[in-house]
Amino acid sequence: MNNGQERPEQQREKLRQEELKHPASSSQGSNLADLVGGMGWKGTLILLLILLLIAVVVSFIM
Repeated sequence: MNNGQERPEQQREKLRQEELKHPASSSQGSNLADLVGGMGWKGTLILLLILLLIAVVVSFIM
């Protein structure tokens, strides 16, 4: 059976590993969890503070 061809399980795993290397090319695209996961806790805290500041400013304007 192993005449130079990969088994289907091996092909799927290889494709999955390639997909993990390039998550932006997936059909799902990028989401908030990917963004937060890549930034770390300090970056996440800064992002949340900026969003909170924007919400406060918008609430005062309206």
